Amino acid sequence: MDKKYTVAIIGCGRLGQHYAEVYQTLPNTELVAIAEYNPERRQAVGARFDIRALYQDAQDLFRHVVPDIAVVVLPGKYIKEAVIAAAQAGVKGVSTDKPIEARLSDVDAMVEECAARGVVFAGGNLQRAMSEVQEAAGWLRTGEYGPLRGASVHGWGGEISGGGCQHIAVLRLFTQAEITQVTAWGTPPEALARDDDEGLIINGQFLLSNGLVCPVFGQPTPSRGANVWSDDALVRWDWGPPEIFQGCDAQGARIKIDRPYTPLEYPRFSYMGTSVLSFLAVLENGGELYISGHDLRQSLEVAIAAKYSALWGNVPLDLPLADRSLALYPRAYRWLGGDHSGRSQTFEEALEGELFPRSS
Repeated sequence: MDKKYTVAIIGCGRLGQHYAEVYQTLPNTELVAIAEYNPERRQAVGARFDIRALYQDAQDLFRHVVPDIAVVVLPGKYIKEAVIAAAQAGVKGVSTDKPIEARLSDVDAMVEECAARGVVFAGGNLQRAMSEVQEAAGWLRTGEYGPLRGASVHGWGGEISGGGCQHIAVLRLFTQAEITQVTAWGTPPEALARDDDEGLIINGQFLLSNGLVCPVFGQPTPSRGANVWSDDALVRWDWGPPEIFQGCDAQGARIKIDRPYTPLEYPRFSYMGTSVLSFLAVLENGGELYISGHDLRQSLEVAIAAKYSALWGNVPLDLPLADRSLALYPRAYRWLGGDHSGRSQTFEEALEGELFPRSS
């Protein structure tokens, strides 16, 4: 397109500053406004990104400007209000990030508001949007390694919503299936009794809509992430480009193959860059997002189901959950933000701290 998409960042802490640099770098986007509640940081990021249209919050911003794209990078507690305000203001697309709120009904409201208004609702900076993950998923989808025979999740513990959303998003992509039932055991007991996901380790199983049964290991085994396999191959996502094994050696062990991935257009930005590029492509041409608000909802719902399955005596819980009032809060720094959880950012860091590696 000849015309650039105008972009507003809503929440310009550390992660929001990364998004600001990406959107200022891309040739078809123009950063025009920033909303940031912290007055010192608002001053710093305004100077850093040469933006004069600075506002305290989303409501104040939308009273003055309606961008094409709203990039919501707020702590979880404040995401719903900003996403719905963006959709109601008339943006073409809105993105948010993980973890997406805590209560299912709140996420439902965001997804439904965007859908009703024809607003593209993107999901942000998750490894599901990594180019290599998407490319490996494409090979699986076209049947290059044969029909899937199994799937597993590893290291699903510590933050099953705040971090574990990554596992679920990749698992659903690789299997091209939804999780239809969750049965779980949770440990330690004190973590299971908490309202948030801090320290909770989940073991159990997922039933998938394609008929697969997916065991869930709370600890690394030693890999983390998600595996899927066919009769001849195994694809392993372990927090990076997927590893691919095909065939077996004389001893019967799997053989790792070195299949090259397509080079990135903006390697310095890693999967944040590919997530944003996917968002822009869907805004321009339609299609399927690498990571969507719906994907984030599915990850949250699985985490909530696992927590309550374990809490209620390892009962199988069918998805979608009937009780949309159920919730699972992320850790305080994700829910309230660094300024309110001991991870505050200095003025100097906001003004000139390095955001992305310069060497790549």
